[in-house]
Amino acid sequence: MAPDRQRCSSAAEDPIERLADAIRRRNAILFVGAGVSMSLGLPSWDALIRHMRAELGLDEEEQGQSRDRYQTLAEYYRLKQGSIGPLRSWMDRNWRVTAEQVRRSRLHRVLVELDFPIIYTTNYDRNLEVAYEAHGRPYVKIANARDVSTAANAATQIVKYHGDFDDDASLVLTETDYYERLSFDSPLDVKFRSDALGRTVLFIGYSLTDMNIRLLLHRLWQTWHRSGYEDDRPPSFVFMPHRDEVEEAVLARWGITFLSQEGADPEEALTGFLEQLRQRV
Repeated sequence: MAPDRQRCSSAAEDPIERLADAIRRRNAILFVGAGVSMSLGLPSWDALIRHMRAELGLDEEEQGQSRDRYQTLAEYYRLKQGSIGPLRSWMDRNWRVTAEQVRRSRLHRVLVELDFPIIYTTNYDRNLEVAYEAHGRPYVKIANARDVSTAANAATQIVKYHGDFDDDASLVLTETDYYERLSFDSPLDVKFRSDALGRTVLFIGYSLTDMNIRLLLHRLWQTWHRSGYEDDRPPSFVFMPHRDEVEEAVLARWGITFLSQEGADPEEALTGFLEQLRQRV
Protein backbone atom coordinates (compact mmCIF):
# COMPACT_ATOMS: atom_id res chain seq x y z
CA MET A 1 0.00 0.00 0.00
CA ALA A 2 2.84 2.39 0.78
CA PRO A 3 4.16 2.48 -2.83
CA ASP A 4 0.65 3.27 -4.11
CA ARG A 5 0.29 6.12 -1.65
CA GLN A 6 3.71 7.40 -2.69
CA ARG A 7 2.73 7.35 -6.37
CA CYS A 8 -0.51 9.23 -5.60
CA SER A 9 1.42 11.79 -3.58
CA SER A 10 3.92 12.27 -6.41
CA ALA A 11 1.11 12.79 -8.92
CA ALA A 12 -0.54 15.34 -6.64
CA GLU A 13 2.75 17.27 -6.35
CA ASP A 14 3.44 17.22 -10.10
CA PRO A 15 2.29 20.67 -11.33
CA ILE A 16 1.56 19.49 -14.87
CA GLU A 17 -0.57 16.64 -13.52
CA ARG A 18 -2.47 19.08 -11.30
CA LEU A 19 -3.11 21.27 -14.33
CA ALA A 20 -4.13 18.28 -16.46
CA ASP A 21 -6.54 17.14 -13.74
CA ALA A 22 -8.22 20.57 -13.67
CA ILE A 23 -8.60 20.48 -17.46
CA ARG A 24 -10.06 16.96 -17.33
CA ARG A 25 -12.63 18.19 -14.81
CA ARG A 26 -13.33 21.25 -17.03
CA ASN A 27 -12.34 23.43 -14.14
CA ALA A 28 -9.59 25.39 -15.89
CA ILE A 29 -9.41 28.70 -17.78
CA LEU A 30 -6.86 29.55 -20.47
CA PHE A 31 -5.52 33.12 -20.75
CA VAL A 32 -3.85 33.79 -24.12
CA GLY A 33 -1.40 36.58 -24.96
CA ALA A 34 0.24 38.10 -28.03
CA GLY A 35 2.92 35.42 -28.30
CA VAL A 36 0.31 32.94 -29.57
CA SER A 37 -0.80 35.25 -32.40
CA MET A 38 2.78 36.18 -33.31
CA SER A 39 3.45 32.48 -33.90
CA LEU A 40 1.34 32.88 -37.07
CA GLY A 41 3.54 35.69 -38.34
CA LEU A 42 1.43 38.62 -37.18
CA PRO A 43 3.22 41.97 -36.76
CA SER A 44 4.85 42.79 -33.44
CA TRP A 45 4.10 45.80 -31.26
CA ASP A 46 7.23 47.38 -32.78
CA ALA A 47 5.56 47.22 -36.21
CA LEU A 48 2.48 48.93 -34.78
CA ILE A 49 4.65 51.70 -33.34
CA ARG A 50 6.41 52.24 -36.68
CA HIS A 51 3.07 52.43 -38.51
CA MET A 52 1.62 54.99 -36.09
CA ARG A 53 4.72 57.16 -36.20
CA ALA A 54 4.77 57.09 -40.00
CA GLU A 55 1.07 57.95 -40.30
CA LEU A 56 1.45 60.78 -37.79
CA GLY A 57 4.54 62.14 -39.54
CA LEU A 58 6.80 61.56 -36.55
CA ASP A 59 10.49 60.74 -36.66
CA GLU A 60 11.64 57.15 -36.21
CA GLU A 61 11.53 55.87 -32.64
CA GLU A 62 14.92 56.23 -30.98
CA GLN A 63 16.62 52.92 -30.41
CA GLY A 64 16.21 51.65 -26.87
CA GLN A 65 12.88 53.35 -26.14
CA SER A 66 10.25 51.13 -24.57
CA ARG A 67 7.83 49.37 -26.87
CA ASP A 68 5.14 50.17 -24.29
CA ARG A 69 5.12 53.61 -25.91
CA TYR A 70 2.50 52.24 -28.29
CA GLN A 71 -0.17 53.10 -25.69
CA THR A 72 0.92 56.74 -25.56
CA LEU A 73 1.24 56.87 -29.34
CA ALA A 74 -2.24 55.42 -29.72
CA GLU A 75 -3.53 58.12 -27.36
CA TYR A 76 -1.83 60.80 -29.48
CA TYR A 77 -3.18 59.15 -32.64
CA ARG A 78 -6.74 59.42 -31.34
CA LEU A 79 -6.20 63.07 -30.39
CA LYS A 80 -4.79 63.95 -33.83
CA GLN A 81 -7.12 61.82 -35.98
CA GLY A 82 -10.30 62.19 -33.93
CA SER A 83 -10.72 58.43 -33.47
CA ILE A 84 -8.77 55.19 -33.63
CA GLY A 85 -11.02 53.92 -36.45
CA PRO A 86 -8.34 54.17 -39.20
CA LEU A 87 -5.76 52.54 -36.92
CA ARG A 88 -8.16 49.74 -36.04
CA SER A 89 -8.82 49.19 -39.76
CA TRP A 90 -5.08 48.95 -40.46
CA MET A 91 -4.60 46.51 -37.57
CA ASP A 92 -7.55 44.42 -38.75
CA ARG A 93 -6.09 44.17 -42.27
CA ASN A 94 -2.53 43.47 -41.17
CA TRP A 95 -3.25 41.24 -38.19
CA ARG A 96 -5.27 38.79 -40.22
CA VAL A 97 -4.14 35.40 -41.50
CA THR A 98 -5.94 32.85 -43.64
CA ALA A 99 -8.01 30.02 -42.22
CA GLU A 100 -5.58 27.60 -43.85
CA GLN A 101 -2.62 29.11 -41.97
CA VAL A 102 -4.50 28.71 -38.70
CA ARG A 103 -5.56 25.17 -39.63
CA ARG A 104 -1.89 24.21 -40.24
CA SER A 105 -0.74 25.65 -36.90
CA ARG A 106 0.16 22.89 -34.42
CA LEU A 107 -0.13 25.41 -31.62
CA HIS A 108 -3.68 26.43 -32.49
CA ARG A 109 -4.76 22.84 -33.10
CA VAL A 110 -3.66 21.70 -29.66
CA LEU A 111 -5.29 24.74 -28.04
CA VAL A 112 -8.62 23.64 -29.55
CA GLU A 113 -8.05 19.99 -28.62
CA LEU A 114 -7.45 20.86 -24.96
CA ASP A 115 -11.09 21.99 -24.94
CA PHE A 116 -11.00 24.69 -22.26
CA PRO A 117 -14.54 25.80 -21.38
CA ILE A 118 -13.41 29.46 -21.18
CA ILE A 119 -10.54 31.19 -22.98
CA TYR A 120 -9.58 34.79 -22.19
CA THR A 121 -7.35 36.67 -24.63
CA THR A 122 -5.89 40.16 -24.75
CA ASN A 123 -5.42 39.75 -28.52
CA TYR A 124 -7.70 41.77 -30.79
CA ASP A 125 -7.45 39.41 -33.78
CA ARG A 126 -9.82 36.55 -34.69
CA ASN A 127 -7.25 33.75 -34.80
CA LEU A 128 -8.70 31.80 -31.87
CA GLU A 129 -12.19 32.04 -33.37
CA VAL A 130 -10.85 30.94 -36.77
CA ALA A 131 -9.08 27.98 -35.12
CA TYR A 132 -12.33 26.78 -33.56
CA GLU A 133 -14.12 27.19 -36.90
CA ALA A 134 -11.32 25.42 -38.80
CA HIS A 135 -11.48 22.42 -36.48
CA GLY A 136 -15.26 22.29 -36.31
CA ARG A 137 -15.64 23.17 -32.63
CA PRO A 138 -18.45 25.44 -31.32
CA TYR A 139 -17.62 28.69 -29.53
CA VAL A 140 -19.19 31.99 -28.52
CA LYS A 141 -17.33 35.31 -28.57
CA ILE A 142 -17.67 37.70 -25.62
CA ALA A 143 -16.41 41.27 -26.00
CA ASN A 144 -18.89 43.41 -24.03
CA ALA A 145 -21.64 43.34 -21.39
CA ARG A 146 -24.32 42.37 -23.92
CA ASP A 147 -22.29 39.32 -24.98
CA VAL A 148 -21.95 38.27 -21.33
CA SER A 149 -25.71 38.25 -20.89
CA THR A 150 -26.45 36.28 -24.07
CA ALA A 151 -23.55 33.77 -24.14
CA ALA A 152 -24.48 30.11 -24.29
CA ASN A 153 -22.90 27.85 -21.68
CA ALA A 154 -22.56 24.77 -23.88
CA ALA A 155 -19.87 26.18 -26.21
CA THR A 156 -16.36 27.37 -25.39
CA GLN A 157 -16.41 31.05 -24.44
CA ILE A 158 -13.70 33.14 -26.12
CA VAL A 159 -13.55 36.32 -24.07
CA LYS A 160 -11.86 39.25 -25.85
CA TYR A 161 -10.52 40.86 -22.69
CA HIS A 162 -9.00 43.89 -24.43
CA GLY A 163 -11.66 44.18 -27.09
CA ASP A 164 -12.42 43.01 -30.58
CA PHE A 165 -11.90 44.45 -34.08
CA ASP A 166 -15.66 44.20 -34.68
CA ASP A 167 -16.32 46.83 -31.99
CA ASP A 168 -14.08 49.94 -31.86
CA ALA A 169 -15.54 50.96 -28.50
CA SER A 170 -14.42 47.69 -26.91
CA LEU A 171 -10.71 48.10 -27.76
CA VAL A 172 -8.26 48.69 -24.92
CA LEU A 173 -5.47 50.31 -26.93
CA THR A 174 -4.66 53.85 -25.78
CA GLU A 175 -3.08 54.99 -22.54
CA THR A 176 -6.44 56.22 -21.23
CA ASP A 177 -8.04 52.86 -22.06
CA TYR A 178 -5.43 51.03 -19.98
CA TYR A 179 -5.68 53.43 -17.05
CA GLU A 180 -9.45 53.09 -17.00
CA ARG A 181 -9.12 49.29 -16.89
CA LEU A 182 -6.76 49.42 -13.90
CA SER A 183 -9.79 49.74 -11.62
CA PHE A 184 -10.82 46.23 -12.75
CA ASP A 185 -14.53 47.07 -12.57
CA SER A 186 -15.60 46.71 -16.20
CA PRO A 187 -18.12 43.93 -17.06
CA LEU A 188 -15.31 41.71 -18.39
CA ASP A 189 -13.24 42.29 -15.25
CA VAL A 190 -16.21 41.31 -13.07
CA LYS A 191 -16.70 38.21 -15.22
CA PHE A 192 -13.03 37.24 -14.95
CA ARG A 193 -13.03 37.55 -11.16
CA SER A 194 -16.12 35.35 -11.02
CA ASP A 195 -14.76 32.79 -13.50
CA ALA A 196 -11.29 32.62 -11.96
CA LEU A 197 -12.26 32.54 -8.29
CA GLY A 198 -12.96 28.80 -8.23
CA ARG A 199 -10.94 27.62 -11.24
CA THR A 200 -7.36 26.93 -12.24
CA VAL A 201 -5.95 29.55 -14.64
CA LEU A 202 -3.16 28.94 -17.18
CA PHE A 203 -1.46 32.00 -18.73
CA ILE A 204 0.42 31.50 -22.02
CA GLY A 205 1.94 33.78 -24.66
CA TYR A 206 2.83 36.64 -22.32
CA SER A 207 5.98 38.53 -21.50
CA LEU A 208 6.23 38.91 -17.76
CA THR A 209 7.35 42.52 -18.32
CA ASP A 210 3.71 43.29 -19.24
CA MET A 211 2.56 45.35 -16.23
CA ASN A 212 -1.12 44.87 -17.03
CA ILE A 213 -0.77 41.10 -16.75
CA ARG A 214 1.43 41.39 -13.66
CA LEU A 215 -1.27 43.52 -12.03
CA LEU A 216 -3.91 40.99 -13.05
CA LEU A 217 -1.88 38.17 -11.47
CA HIS A 218 -1.36 40.22 -8.32
CA ARG A 219 -5.08 41.06 -8.06
CA LEU A 220 -5.95 37.39 -8.43
CA TRP A 221 -3.66 36.57 -5.49
CA GLN A 222 -4.94 39.56 -3.50
CA THR A 223 -8.56 38.41 -3.79
CA TRP A 224 -7.76 35.05 -2.21
CA HIS A 225 -5.31 36.50 0.31
CA ARG A 226 -7.93 38.89 1.69
CA SER A 227 -10.60 36.19 1.79
CA GLY A 228 -8.86 34.27 4.56
CA TYR A 229 -9.13 31.04 2.54
CA GLU A 230 -5.92 31.30 0.53
CA ASP A 231 -5.04 27.65 1.21
CA ASP A 232 -8.21 26.59 -0.66
CA ARG A 233 -7.37 28.48 -3.84
CA PRO A 234 -7.19 26.34 -7.00
CA PRO A 235 -3.66 26.28 -8.49
CA SER A 236 -2.77 28.76 -11.24
CA PHE A 237 0.10 28.60 -13.71
CA VAL A 238 2.17 30.72 -16.09
CA PHE A 239 4.12 29.09 -18.91
CA MET A 240 7.38 30.68 -20.11
CA PRO A 241 9.87 29.19 -22.58
CA HIS A 242 12.83 29.62 -20.20
CA ARG A 243 13.42 29.35 -16.46
CA ASP A 244 13.76 32.61 -14.54
CA GLU A 245 14.67 32.30 -10.88
CA VAL A 246 13.53 35.83 -10.01
CA GLU A 247 10.13 35.57 -11.69
CA GLU A 248 9.60 32.07 -10.35
CA ALA A 249 10.05 33.30 -6.78
CA VAL A 250 7.82 36.37 -7.22
CA LEU A 251 5.02 34.39 -8.87
CA ALA A 252 5.23 31.71 -6.18
CA ARG A 253 4.64 34.47 -3.62
CA TRP A 254 1.41 35.24 -5.51
CA GLY A 255 0.37 31.58 -5.50
CA ILE A 256 1.18 31.02 -9.19
CA THR A 257 3.36 28.16 -10.41
CA PHE A 258 5.98 28.97 -13.05
CA LEU A 259 6.17 26.32 -15.80
CA SER A 260 8.87 26.19 -18.45
CA GLN A 261 10.20 23.94 -21.18
CA GLU A 262 13.62 24.88 -22.39
CA GLY A 263 13.97 25.28 -26.13
CA ALA A 264 15.68 27.57 -28.60
CA ASP A 265 12.37 28.60 -30.17
CA PRO A 266 9.62 29.99 -27.86
CA GLU A 267 6.83 28.78 -30.17
CA GLU A 268 8.22 25.24 -30.24
CA ALA A 269 8.66 25.27 -26.47
CA LEU A 270 5.03 26.35 -25.93
CA THR A 271 3.66 23.92 -28.52
CA GLY A 272 5.67 21.05 -27.03
CA PHE A 273 4.44 21.87 -23.54
CA LEU A 274 0.78 21.99 -24.64
CA GLU A 275 1.11 18.72 -26.56
CA GLN A 276 2.61 17.10 -23.46
CA LEU A 277 -0.28 18.53 -21.44
CA ARG A 278 -2.82 17.17 -23.93
CA GLN A 279 -1.32 13.69 -23.55
CA ARG A 280 -1.73 13.95 -19.78
CA VAL A 281 -5.34 15.07 -20.16
